[in-house]
Amino acid sequence: MRTYQICQEGIWDTTVPGITFNEQGVSNYATIQKRLAAGFPRGEQGLATWQQLVTQIKKHKPAGSRYDCLIGVSGGTDSSYLLHIAKEYGLNPLAVNLDNGWNSDIAVKNIKKVITALNIDLETYVIDYEEIKDILRSYMVAGLPWIDAPTDLAIKSILYKLADQEKLKYVLIGSDFRSEGKQPSEWTYTDLRQLKHVHGQFGRVKLKTYPTMTLWDFLYLGYAKKIKLIAPFNHLAYQKKEAQAILQEQYGWEYYGGHHHENLFTKFAVAYWLPRKFNIDKRRITLSAQVLSGEITREQALAMIDRPPYAHDRMEADKEYVIKKLDLTPAEFDAIWNGPNRTFLDYPSYYPLMKRMLYLAAPVLKQIFAVKPKILYELEERAA
Repeated sequence: MRTYQICQEGIWDTTVPGITFNEQGVSNYATIQKRLAAGFPRGEQGLATWQQLVTQIKKHKPAGSRYDCLIGVSGGTDSSYLLHIAKEYGLNPLAVNLDNGWNSDIAVKNIKKVITALNIDLETYVIDYEEIKDILRSYMVAGLPWIDAPTDLAIKSILYKLADQEKLKYVLIGSDFRSEGKQPSEWTYTDLRQLKHVHGQFGRVKLKTYPTMTLWDFLYLGYAKKIKLIAPFNHLAYQKKEAQAILQEQYGWEYYGGHHHENLFTKFAVAYWLPRKFNIDKRRITLSAQVLSGEITREQALAMIDRPPYAHDRMEADKEYVIKKLDLTPAEFDAIWNGPNRTFLDYPSYYPLMKRMLYLAAPVLKQIFAVKPKILYELEERAA
Protein backbone atom coordinates (compact mmCIF):
# COMPACT_ATOMS: atom_id res chain seq x y z
CA MET A 1 0.00 0.00 0.00
CA ARG A 2 1.31 3.44 -0.94
CA THR A 3 2.50 5.68 1.88
CA TYR A 4 0.27 8.72 2.28
CA GLN A 5 1.78 11.99 1.07
CA ILE A 6 0.40 15.48 0.50
CA CYS A 7 1.76 18.23 -1.74
CA GLN A 8 3.73 20.91 0.07
CA GLU A 9 2.40 23.69 -2.16
CA GLY A 10 -1.26 22.67 -2.33
CA ILE A 11 -3.34 19.87 -0.82
CA TRP A 12 -3.16 17.39 -3.70
CA ASP A 13 -2.43 14.02 -2.09
CA THR A 14 -2.07 10.32 -2.85
CA THR A 15 -5.84 9.95 -3.38
CA VAL A 16 -5.29 11.82 -6.68
CA PRO A 17 -4.61 9.47 -9.65
CA GLY A 18 -1.21 9.70 -11.28
CA ILE A 19 0.26 11.98 -8.64
CA THR A 20 4.02 12.06 -8.12
CA PHE A 21 6.23 14.18 -5.86
CA ASN A 22 9.68 15.65 -6.32
CA GLU A 23 12.39 15.73 -3.65
CA GLN A 24 10.87 18.87 -2.14
CA GLY A 25 7.48 17.18 -1.76
CA VAL A 26 5.87 19.24 -4.55
CA SER A 27 3.44 17.31 -6.74
CA ASN A 28 3.23 17.10 -10.50
CA TYR A 29 -0.28 18.57 -10.20
CA ALA A 30 1.23 21.74 -8.78
CA THR A 31 3.48 21.79 -11.84
CA ILE A 32 0.45 21.39 -14.12
CA GLN A 33 -1.15 24.38 -12.40
CA LYS A 34 2.00 26.47 -12.77
CA ARG A 35 2.33 25.57 -16.45
CA LEU A 36 -1.28 26.59 -17.04
CA ALA A 37 -0.66 29.91 -15.26
CA ALA A 38 2.43 30.51 -17.41
CA GLY A 39 0.48 29.60 -20.55
CA PHE A 40 -2.34 32.01 -19.70
CA PRO A 41 -0.77 35.05 -17.99
CA ARG A 42 -2.90 37.71 -16.33
CA GLY A 43 -1.93 41.29 -15.53
CA GLU A 44 -1.19 43.67 -18.39
CA GLN A 45 -0.44 40.85 -20.81
CA GLY A 46 -3.67 39.05 -19.99
CA LEU A 47 -5.72 42.23 -20.29
CA ALA A 48 -4.14 42.97 -23.67
CA THR A 49 -4.97 39.43 -24.86
CA TRP A 50 -8.58 39.82 -23.72
CA GLN A 51 -8.93 43.22 -25.39
CA GLN A 52 -7.63 41.72 -28.64
CA LEU A 53 -10.22 38.98 -28.33
CA VAL A 54 -12.97 41.55 -27.75
CA THR A 55 -11.89 43.36 -30.92
CA GLN A 56 -11.99 40.10 -32.88
CA ILE A 57 -15.40 39.15 -31.49
CA LYS A 58 -16.88 42.51 -32.52
CA LYS A 59 -15.19 42.32 -35.92
CA HIS A 60 -16.77 38.94 -36.67
CA LYS A 61 -20.30 39.90 -35.65
CA PRO A 62 -22.65 38.47 -38.32
CA ALA A 63 -24.30 41.07 -40.56
CA GLY A 64 -27.80 41.88 -39.37
CA SER A 65 -27.42 39.99 -36.09
CA ARG A 66 -27.91 41.48 -32.65
CA TYR A 67 -25.34 39.08 -31.21
CA ASP A 68 -21.59 38.83 -31.52
CA CYS A 69 -20.99 35.85 -29.22
CA LEU A 70 -22.64 33.11 -27.21
CA ILE A 71 -22.41 32.60 -23.43
CA GLY A 72 -23.52 29.45 -21.66
CA VAL A 73 -25.27 30.33 -18.39
CA SER A 74 -26.18 28.26 -15.35
CA GLY A 75 -27.05 30.87 -12.74
CA GLY A 76 -23.74 30.16 -10.99
CA THR A 77 -21.01 32.64 -10.12
CA ASP A 78 -18.77 32.20 -13.15
CA SER A 79 -21.35 32.37 -15.93
CA SER A 80 -23.33 35.17 -14.25
CA TYR A 81 -20.22 37.29 -13.83
CA LEU A 82 -19.20 36.51 -17.40
CA LEU A 83 -22.42 38.18 -18.62
CA HIS A 84 -21.48 41.22 -16.53
CA ILE A 85 -17.96 41.32 -18.00
CA ALA A 86 -19.19 40.87 -21.58
CA LYS A 87 -21.50 43.87 -21.37
CA GLU A 88 -18.83 45.89 -19.58
CA TYR A 89 -16.60 45.47 -22.63
CA GLY A 90 -19.36 46.33 -25.07
CA LEU A 91 -20.18 42.84 -26.28
CA ASN A 92 -23.70 41.72 -27.20
CA PRO A 93 -24.00 38.07 -26.21
CA LEU A 94 -26.83 35.61 -26.57
CA ALA A 95 -27.18 33.73 -23.28
CA VAL A 96 -27.82 29.99 -23.56
CA ASN A 97 -29.12 27.76 -20.78
CA LEU A 98 -29.51 23.99 -20.89
CA ASP A 99 -32.58 22.83 -18.98
CA ASN A 100 -32.08 19.21 -18.00
CA GLY A 101 -34.77 19.30 -15.32
CA TRP A 102 -32.34 19.73 -12.43
CA ASN A 103 -31.71 23.48 -12.26
CA SER A 104 -32.29 24.88 -8.77
CA ASP A 105 -34.86 27.64 -8.23
CA ILE A 106 -32.07 29.98 -7.12
CA ALA A 107 -30.14 29.37 -10.34
CA VAL A 108 -33.18 30.04 -12.52
CA LYS A 109 -33.89 33.28 -10.64
CA ASN A 110 -30.24 34.33 -10.90
CA ILE A 111 -30.27 33.95 -14.67
CA LYS A 112 -33.45 36.00 -14.98
CA LYS A 113 -32.14 38.77 -12.73
CA VAL A 114 -28.87 39.21 -14.60
CA ILE A 115 -30.16 38.96 -18.17
CA THR A 116 -33.06 41.32 -17.39
CA ALA A 117 -30.79 43.94 -15.86
CA LEU A 118 -28.31 43.69 -18.75
CA ASN A 119 -30.92 43.42 -21.52
CA ILE A 120 -29.49 40.12 -22.77
CA ASP A 121 -31.61 37.64 -24.73
CA LEU A 122 -31.85 34.09 -23.38
CA GLU A 123 -32.19 30.88 -25.37
CA THR A 124 -33.18 27.87 -23.24
CA TYR A 125 -32.73 24.39 -24.66
CA VAL A 126 -34.98 21.86 -22.94
CA ILE A 127 -34.15 18.16 -23.05
CA ASP A 128 -37.05 15.75 -22.64
CA TYR A 129 -36.81 14.67 -19.03
CA GLU A 130 -37.49 10.99 -19.77
CA GLU A 131 -34.30 11.00 -21.85
CA ILE A 132 -32.23 12.76 -19.19
CA LYS A 133 -33.53 10.44 -16.50
CA ASP A 134 -32.60 7.41 -18.59
CA ILE A 135 -29.10 8.66 -19.40
CA LEU A 136 -28.28 9.62 -15.80
CA ARG A 137 -29.53 6.28 -14.51
CA SER A 138 -27.40 4.56 -17.14
CA TYR A 139 -24.25 6.27 -15.89
CA MET A 140 -25.07 5.31 -12.32
CA VAL A 141 -25.72 1.66 -13.24
CA ALA A 142 -22.45 1.70 -15.21
CA GLY A 143 -20.66 2.44 -11.92
CA LEU A 144 -18.84 5.48 -13.29
CA PRO A 145 -17.58 8.21 -10.97
CA TRP A 146 -18.63 11.24 -13.04
CA ILE A 147 -22.34 10.51 -13.45
CA ASP A 148 -23.06 14.07 -14.57
CA ALA A 149 -21.00 13.60 -17.73
CA PRO A 150 -24.12 13.62 -19.96
CA THR A 151 -24.88 17.18 -18.83
CA ASP A 152 -21.36 18.33 -19.70
CA LEU A 153 -21.60 16.79 -23.17
CA ALA A 154 -25.06 18.24 -23.81
CA ILE A 155 -23.96 21.76 -22.83
CA LYS A 156 -20.95 21.65 -25.12
CA SER A 157 -23.01 20.26 -27.99
CA ILE A 158 -25.78 22.84 -27.75
CA LEU A 159 -23.30 25.72 -27.52
CA TYR A 160 -21.60 24.64 -30.74
CA LYS A 161 -24.89 23.91 -32.49
CA LEU A 162 -26.40 27.30 -31.60
CA ALA A 163 -23.21 29.16 -32.47
CA ASP A 164 -23.31 27.53 -35.91
CA GLN A 165 -27.03 28.28 -36.26
CA GLU A 166 -26.51 31.95 -35.35
CA LYS A 167 -23.33 32.16 -37.48
CA LEU A 168 -21.29 33.19 -34.44
CA LYS A 169 -17.56 32.52 -34.24
CA TYR A 170 -17.05 32.86 -30.48
CA VAL A 171 -18.48 31.04 -27.47
CA LEU A 172 -17.50 32.46 -24.09
CA ILE A 173 -17.32 30.04 -21.17
CA GLY A 174 -16.92 30.74 -17.47
CA SER A 175 -14.27 28.13 -16.69
CA ASP A 176 -11.31 29.29 -14.59
CA PHE A 177 -8.43 26.90 -13.91
CA ARG A 178 -7.03 29.19 -11.22
CA SER A 179 -10.06 28.62 -9.01
CA GLU A 180 -11.07 25.17 -10.30
CA GLY A 181 -7.79 23.41 -11.10
CA LYS A 182 -7.41 20.50 -13.51
CA GLN A 183 -9.36 17.47 -12.35
CA PRO A 184 -7.70 14.09 -13.06
CA SER A 185 -9.07 12.46 -16.20
CA GLU A 186 -9.86 9.31 -14.19
CA TRP A 187 -12.42 11.32 -12.23
CA THR A 188 -14.25 13.22 -14.96
CA TYR A 189 -13.31 12.14 -18.50
CA THR A 190 -16.19 11.75 -20.94
CA ASP A 191 -16.94 11.85 -24.66
CA LEU A 192 -19.74 10.87 -27.03
CA ARG A 193 -18.30 7.43 -27.76
CA GLN A 194 -18.45 6.66 -24.04
CA LEU A 195 -22.00 8.01 -23.73
CA LYS A 196 -23.30 6.00 -26.67
CA HIS A 197 -21.83 2.79 -25.29
CA VAL A 198 -23.02 3.35 -21.71
CA HIS A 199 -26.52 4.36 -22.77
CA GLY A 200 -26.66 1.59 -25.35
CA GLN A 201 -25.81 -0.98 -22.69
CA PHE A 202 -27.89 0.31 -19.79
CA GLY A 203 -30.49 2.71 -21.24
CA ARG A 204 -34.04 1.99 -22.33
CA VAL A 205 -35.29 5.26 -23.88
CA LYS A 206 -34.49 6.40 -27.42
CA LEU A 207 -32.68 9.75 -27.48
CA LYS A 208 -34.53 12.31 -29.60
CA THR A 209 -34.01 15.69 -27.92
CA TYR A 210 -30.67 15.06 -26.21
CA PRO A 211 -28.12 17.08 -28.26
CA THR A 212 -25.09 15.18 -29.50
CA MET A 213 -22.07 16.00 -31.61
CA THR A 214 -19.55 13.53 -32.92
CA LEU A 215 -15.83 14.09 -32.69
CA TRP A 216 -15.89 14.94 -36.39
CA ASP A 217 -18.65 17.50 -35.82
CA PHE A 218 -16.46 19.28 -33.28
CA LEU A 219 -13.48 19.12 -35.61
CA TYR A 220 -15.51 20.50 -38.49
CA LEU A 221 -17.11 23.38 -36.53
CA GLY A 222 -13.86 24.23 -34.77
CA TYR A 223 -11.50 23.98 -37.71
CA ALA A 224 -13.53 24.59 -40.87
CA LYS A 225 -16.10 27.01 -39.44
CA LYS A 226 -13.63 28.44 -36.90
CA ILE A 227 -16.01 28.44 -33.92
CA LYS A 228 -13.84 29.00 -30.84
CA LEU A 229 -14.45 28.46 -27.13
CA ILE A 230 -12.92 31.34 -25.17
CA ALA A 231 -12.42 31.44 -21.40
CA PRO A 232 -12.02 35.14 -20.49
CA PHE A 233 -11.11 34.38 -16.87
CA ASN A 234 -7.91 32.77 -18.11
CA HIS A 235 -6.75 36.32 -18.89
CA LEU A 236 -8.62 38.66 -16.51
CA ALA A 237 -8.14 39.27 -12.81
CA TYR A 238 -10.96 37.21 -11.33
CA GLN A 239 -11.83 35.89 -7.89
CA LYS A 240 -15.15 34.26 -7.07
CA LYS A 241 -15.80 36.06 -3.79
CA GLU A 242 -15.27 39.47 -5.37
CA ALA A 243 -17.47 38.47 -8.31
CA GLN A 244 -20.22 37.28 -5.97
CA ALA A 245 -20.16 40.57 -4.07
CA ILE A 246 -20.58 42.53 -7.33
CA LEU A 247 -23.38 40.24 -8.53
CA GLN A 248 -25.24 40.51 -5.23
CA GLU A 249 -24.91 44.28 -5.08
CA GLN A 250 -25.78 45.06 -8.70
CA TYR A 251 -28.29 42.35 -9.60
CA GLY A 252 -29.67 40.89 -6.37
CA TRP A 253 -27.97 37.61 -7.30
CA GLU A 254 -28.07 34.85 -4.63
CA TYR A 255 -25.45 32.30 -3.62
CA TYR A 256 -26.56 28.65 -3.86
CA GLY A 257 -24.32 27.06 -1.23
CA GLY A 258 -21.31 25.53 -2.97
CA HIS A 259 -19.32 24.90 -6.17
CA HIS A 260 -21.73 23.55 -8.84
CA HIS A 261 -24.62 23.43 -6.37
CA GLU A 262 -26.72 25.52 -8.76
CA ASN A 263 -27.67 22.23 -10.45
CA LEU A 264 -29.19 19.72 -8.06
CA PHE A 265 -27.92 16.58 -9.78
CA THR A 266 -24.42 18.03 -10.16
CA LYS A 267 -24.52 18.86 -6.45
CA PHE A 268 -25.42 15.24 -5.65
CA ALA A 269 -22.69 13.92 -7.96
CA VAL A 270 -19.97 16.17 -6.49
CA ALA A 271 -20.91 16.16 -2.82
CA TYR A 272 -22.41 12.68 -2.29
CA TRP A 273 -21.77 10.18 -5.09
CA LEU A 274 -18.07 10.91 -5.64
CA PRO A 275 -16.84 11.23 -2.04
CA ARG A 276 -18.99 8.49 -0.51
CA LYS A 277 -18.88 5.83 -3.22
CA PHE A 278 -15.46 6.52 -4.76
CA ASN A 279 -13.57 8.42 -2.04
CA ILE A 280 -13.12 11.24 -4.55
CA ASP A 281 -13.23 14.77 -3.18
CA LYS A 282 -13.00 17.23 -6.07
CA ARG A 283 -12.52 20.04 -3.56
CA ARG A 284 -8.96 18.81 -3.10
CA ILE A 285 -8.23 19.96 -6.66
CA THR A 286 -10.15 23.24 -6.53
CA LEU A 287 -8.78 24.27 -3.14
CA SER A 288 -5.22 23.46 -4.23
CA ALA A 289 -5.68 25.64 -7.31
CA GLN A 290 -6.94 28.48 -5.14
CA VAL A 291 -3.91 28.14 -2.88
CA LEU A 292 -1.52 28.49 -5.82
CA SER A 293 -3.48 31.46 -7.20
CA GLY A 294 -3.32 33.20 -3.80
CA GLU A 295 -7.09 33.22 -3.25
CA ILE A 296 -6.77 31.23 -0.01
CA THR A 297 -3.89 29.99 2.16
CA ARG A 298 -2.79 26.37 2.37
CA GLU A 299 -3.83 26.35 6.04
CA GLN A 300 -7.34 27.48 5.07
CA ALA A 301 -7.52 24.77 2.41
CA LEU A 302 -6.49 22.09 4.91
CA ALA A 303 -9.16 23.25 7.34
CA MET A 304 -11.83 23.31 4.62
CA ILE A 305 -11.05 19.83 3.28
CA ASP A 306 -11.44 18.41 6.79
CA ARG A 307 -15.08 19.52 6.81
CA PRO A 308 -17.79 17.67 4.85
CA PRO A 309 -19.00 19.31 1.61
CA TYR A 310 -22.23 20.23 3.38
CA ALA A 311 -24.44 19.13 6.29
CA HIS A 312 -25.04 15.38 6.66
CA ASP A 313 -28.82 15.70 7.04
CA ARG A 314 -28.96 17.84 3.90
CA MET A 315 -26.95 15.21 2.01
CA GLU A 316 -29.38 12.48 2.97
CA ALA A 317 -32.36 14.63 2.00
CA ASP A 318 -30.77 15.33 -1.39
CA LYS A 319 -30.12 11.62 -1.91
CA GLU A 320 -33.79 10.85 -1.28
CA TYR A 321 -34.75 13.62 -3.72
CA VAL A 322 -32.48 12.17 -6.43
CA ILE A 323 -33.86 8.65 -5.91
CA LYS A 324 -37.42 9.92 -6.29
CA LYS A 325 -36.71 12.20 -9.26
CA LEU A 326 -34.95 9.38 -11.13
CA ASP A 327 -37.92 7.05 -10.47
CA LEU A 328 -35.75 4.60 -8.59
CA THR A 329 -36.89 2.53 -5.65
CA PRO A 330 -34.66 2.53 -2.55
CA ALA A 331 -33.81 -1.09 -3.33
CA GLU A 332 -32.79 -0.21 -6.89
CA PHE A 333 -30.61 2.63 -5.66
CA ASP A 334 -28.98 0.35 -3.06
CA ALA A 335 -28.20 -2.20 -5.78
CA ILE A 336 -26.56 0.53 -7.87
CA TRP A 337 -24.72 1.93 -4.87
CA ASN A 338 -23.36 -1.47 -3.85
CA GLY A 339 -22.40 -2.40 -7.39
CA PRO A 340 -18.76 -2.39 -8.51
CA ASN A 341 -16.95 0.92 -8.93
CA ARG A 342 -15.61 1.33 -12.44
CA THR A 343 -13.53 3.89 -14.32
CA PHE A 344 -13.95 5.45 -17.74
CA LEU A 345 -11.25 3.05 -18.97
CA ASP A 346 -13.76 0.20 -18.53
CA TYR A 347 -15.84 1.61 -21.40
CA PRO A 348 -14.94 2.59 -24.98
CA SER A 349 -13.93 6.22 -25.50
CA TYR A 350 -11.63 8.35 -27.62
CA TYR A 351 -9.18 8.75 -24.72
CA PRO A 352 -6.73 5.94 -25.67
CA LEU A 353 -6.48 7.32 -29.22
CA MET A 354 -5.96 10.85 -27.95
CA LYS A 355 -3.29 9.69 -25.53
CA ARG A 356 -1.41 7.80 -28.25
CA MET A 357 -1.56 10.79 -30.57
CA LEU A 358 -0.66 13.33 -27.86
CA TYR A 359 2.19 15.14 -29.55
CA LEU A 360 0.72 14.88 -33.05
CA ALA A 361 -2.71 16.09 -31.87
CA ALA A 362 -1.55 19.05 -29.78
CA PRO A 363 -1.00 21.56 -32.63
CA VAL A 364 -4.16 20.40 -34.40
CA LEU A 365 -6.28 20.74 -31.26
CA LYS A 366 -4.87 24.20 -30.65
CA GLN A 367 -6.10 25.23 -34.09
CA ILE A 368 -9.55 23.86 -33.32
CA PHE A 369 -9.96 25.20 -29.78
CA ALA A 370 -7.93 28.45 -30.14
CA VAL A 371 -5.82 27.46 -27.12
CA LYS A 372 -4.11 24.33 -25.94
CA PRO A 373 -6.69 22.16 -24.10
CA LYS A 374 -6.08 21.61 -20.39
CA ILE A 375 -6.11 17.85 -20.76
CA LEU A 376 -2.93 18.06 -22.83
CA TYR A 377 -1.13 19.82 -19.97
CA GLU A 378 -2.17 16.94 -17.72
CA LEU A 379 -1.17 14.21 -20.14
CA GLU A 380 2.22 15.78 -20.83
CA GLU A 381 3.10 16.28 -17.17
CA ARG A 382 1.93 12.82 -16.10
CA ALA A 383 3.86 11.22 -18.97
CA ALA A 384 7.08 12.98 -17.97
